[in-house]
Amino acid sequence: MFTAVLLLICFGLAEIYSVALGRSQLDLLNFKKQIIFIVLGLITVFLLAGFDYHSLRSYSKLFYVLGLILLVGVLFFGQTVRGTKGWYNLAGFNFQPAEFIKFVLVLFLAKYFSSSSPKTKEFKRLLISGGGVFLFVILILVQPDFGSAFILFLAWLSMIILVGFNKKYFLAIGLILAVVFSAAWYFALQDYQKQRIITFLNPSFNPLAQGYNVSQAIIAVGAGGLTGRGLGFGSQSQLKFLPEAQTDFIFAVVAEELGFSGVLLILLFFGIFFYRCLYHLKRVNNDFGIFFILGSMSLIFIEMFVNIGMNLGALPVIGISLPFLSYGGSGLISSLMLVGVIESIAIRSKINY
Repeated sequence: MFTAVLLLICFGLAEIYSVALGRSQLDLLNFKKQIIFIVLGLITVFLLAGFDYHSLRSYSKLFYVLGLILLVGVLFFGQTVRGTKGWYNLAGFNFQPAEFIKFVLVLFLAKYFSSSSPKTKEFKRLLISGGGVFLFVILILVQPDFGSAFILFLAWLSMIILVGFNKKYFLAIGLILAVVFSAAWYFALQDYQKQRIITFLNPSFNPLAQGYNVSQAIIAVGAGGLTGRGLGFGSQSQLKFLPEAQTDFIFAVVAEELGFSGVLLILLFFGIFFYRCLYHLKRVNNDFGIFFILGSMSLIFIEMFVNIGMNLGALPVIGISLPFLSYGGSGLISSLMLVGVIESIAIRSKINY
């Protein structure tokens, strides 16, 4: 599992290097920063793998409160990047608390669902777990960061599906979302926001404006062919046609420069990661470990699925990075924190009871 994650990180690092060269970033600043993030992330993996994950249960409330403090604080002391006030600037490095919250969310849900009594009414469990997530979602929407808020909501939704709630609750959630969206369309959303939604549904509607990113990503993916144009030779990424090539659209860069074979390897490594998670899941002898692995898998799969869908023009562009590959320390370290705890669970589940 760790090897698969490490190979995904190497793929991402190679593409970040390639994009930096193509854009005349001779100082390779982002590449060097990413190496620092990787080193910190790998140290975190080994520290958490050596830490008894059972102790995390007692720290879940502390992590939750810390998460709320960070989200409230960033609204007052944060730095605005691309219209979103969601980053702390620490000695030249940007820290995005919304990424850290993803780890906190998995920990919170694993602790709650493993601690709540089976006799507790489903509606109460739904209300408490949903309320905990709702606070995070609202604070992130205020920034505003719709993409991260959406991912948190989907992670919670996937967890309650896996827990096995009655289907009537999912129908109710769907109806509430439909009503909220309809009301927002007529009373809350501005014209430019409606335009973005229309472009999400039909990227070719305005390919030179709102649909530009998606159109260029689709061209890059299609241009790669079987073996790609070669590392550093992708015209869309190297000639700056593809925006956010190191973050949101790094999958398109992989597809153009390494082709279908490179994409296949990326999907293979992700597949190995999820397979190994399921392999260890069968050997876990406590609910907290089971729910933590399920929550981590769900979160990483959702981010992977949404990001690749964005790059293929199949899903709306909501600013979601590709786990382990995209540039950025907050997202990488947060994902590696999940991996570290999963490793801890796997190691301690080898004990026969």
